Amino acid sequence: MVLAGRPAEPVLAAVSRSLNVVLVRPEPASSSGADAADGGIEAAAWALRRAAGISAPYVLVAADPLGAVAEAWQAMWSVTAEATGSDEFELRAAEALASWRAKRFELPDYYLVLAEETAPGGDDSGAGERRADFYLGPLRAVRPNRVSVAAGASPQAQADALLSELGSLRHGPWWPPLDEVFRTARGFYPGALAESTAAGRASLL
Repeated sequence: MVLAGRPAEPVLAAVSRSLNVVLVRPEPASSSGADAADGGIEAAAWALRRAAGISAPYVLVAADPLGAVAEAWQAMWSVTAEATGSDEFELRAAEALASWRAKRFELPDYYLVLAEETAPGGDDSGAGERRADFYLGPLRAVRPNRVSVAAGASPQAQADALLSELGSLRHGPWWPPLDEVFRTARGFYPGALAESTAAGRASLL
């Protein structure tokens, strides 16, 4: 399982103290010999390969081969984004797709996304969906059961929510081909909630 985004160090430290969880961190790109262009993908791929060889109830990987793609997609929808935002997304998507086709990595069983807790009385299941988020948007649109959200107001609360989510992950179809995921991302409007594939195919225009 991949812990999406850039989780805070206190969250990682709290999760790693669980006896049922093994936390795998990425190897620095310089150590693996990867160049700057694909170092993020290579480091994440290395972490996923290492995780596959660990026997434990839960193995969390604090690295994502789609991390750069996610950041570029989210940047496209920023009010301060430059006109080249879509070009950056296409570049990162092409890099990830080439690595995936070369079988350097496979998508994880699940993505776990940390989110800020909603206001009292709110629905935590939708936390974080008001902003452009690659994981809660197009990625969850293609496979709702493969993306889970843990909400908390503090690092410890987020870690507790994450550990609770591990015990309630739902089964579902495996990921579609990565190029299909990227096609969904190209046509996904962040204002649409990712509750169905149909929502994920909303027009950008």
